[in-house]
Amino acid sequence: MQIDQIIIYLIAIVYIFTVIAVVYNVIMENKNPIKTLAWIIIIITIPILGFIFYANLGINYRKRKMFSRKSIGDIKWLKYMNEKNRQFVKKSALLDSKELCDVKKLITLLLNNSKAMLTLHNKVDILNNGIETFPAIFESIKNAKKYIHIEYYIIEEGELANKLKKLLIEKVKNSVKVRFIYDDVGSWNLSKNYVRELREAGVSIYAFSPVKFWHFKNNYRNHRKIIVVDGDSAFVGGLNFADRYLVGVPGLGIWRDIHLKVQGGAVTSLGIIFLIDWYFVCQELLLDKQNYLPHRGNDSNVSIQTVASGPDSDWASIQQAYFSMIHMAKRNVYISTPYFMPGETTLNALKTAAMSGVDVKILLPKKSDSLLTYWCTRSYVAELLEAGVKVHWYEKGFNHSKVILIDDLVASVGTANMDIRSFEQNFEVNLIIYNNDFVKQLTCIINDDFRDSRLETESSWILRKRKARIKESLARLFAPLL
Repeated sequence: MQIDQIIIYLIAIVYIFTVIAVVYNVIMENKNPIKTLAWIIIIITIPILGFIFYANLGINYRKRKMFSRKSIGDIKWLKYMNEKNRQFVKKSALLDSKELCDVKKLITLLLNNSKAMLTLHNKVDILNNGIETFPAIFESIKNAKKYIHIEYYIIEEGELANKLKKLLIEKVKNSVKVRFIYDDVGSWNLSKNYVRELREAGVSIYAFSPVKFWHFKNNYRNHRKIIVVDGDSAFVGGLNFADRYLVGVPGLGIWRDIHLKVQGGAVTSLGIIFLIDWYFVCQELLLDKQNYLPHRGNDSNVSIQTVASGPDSDWASIQQAYFSMIHMAKRNVYISTPYFMPGETTLNALKTAAMSGVDVKILLPKKSDSLLTYWCTRSYVAELLEAGVKVHWYEKGFNHSKVILIDDLVASVGTANMDIRSFEQNFEVNLIIYNNDFVKQLTCIINDDFRDSRLETESSWILRKRKARIKESLARLFAPLL
């Protein structure tokens, strides 16, 4: 036997044993059987690349303390804040009050699964699309006196990003402290010059979890969009800093989205999430409670829980929140989401609600910025229609808003999509809002979106082309991996 043949033989043996070891690891993780089989097929049929895909996309790092430095920050901040909040809720018998009695189980769930603080007396302004969102953000930044904290998934150079950069540099010159986190994958095209200009001007700016070839955590991204100004006001929602969120995209139209401006105790909750992530990116723990935990009240009466989730969480808290909200619905469930790959648990909750007589409506984009997720989303439509769920295709642009409305009781607005990536892999943040007037106001806005959509029917869906069905079925195979 020649030396070349021996080397090839040894490589084959090593590869076979590696595949066996990886497949064993996949099986022992006790994931969803469909997801397990999908990864096994990829690992076996795509030599070497299959292993690389699995290492970067498939390993579940939840509870593995991969984010151990971040966990230290979680303990210092959240132990103090959560215990104080728990004692307040317990002593005040707040959950037995008339206003919150109907949502007691949901509030308790979020207190337990994600240390989600419950804050009262908040004021919330709904910001429609970029035309309302960005002027409000820039106005708050202009009025900043002490600090500006920014955490964003996408910062894409253009008119908006350049205006943001100019404003931040001006504020630094006026002795305002600016701390800035951007996601390294979401802001992949952000130039080094952009970052350098901000850093040289005095802005403290860091990439979240910079991508490195040898790291097996590149798939876990910070999808949050948070701005906190002086502890007085905060912004959260679905809009990133990219010009398409203001002017739209050729072929897709306007970028339909919803953002929120918050004043009151929820600002502190969002501030804590930022400070934990800040500790993660640069190991600076800020303990000035007077500035960063101000607990400023507001004359309004909106109650809010701020729910953060990610691969450092013990539970898939936002997914559990969605499930609980759907389960508690008595009259209606209205959902607006750009990507719909919900997993069997959430999917069954929706179908069960619809078959139980609840009015379940889902707003999906007629056109999407991602072909794979678009076809995968469509693969769920047939079973939704069969169960009585009303599926609407938004036709006035690309629907990117992430909203869930339950009866007139509770609303969820934030960064999490209704897909496995948001539930299990991304760092996300949602506001769960308990206020009848707010829910009614947001329902009116979402109903306008439904009027700008086309209602799908079971009869017309059955007649779609075979080519479309094939694309949907093939895309559905990747749903557990997306």
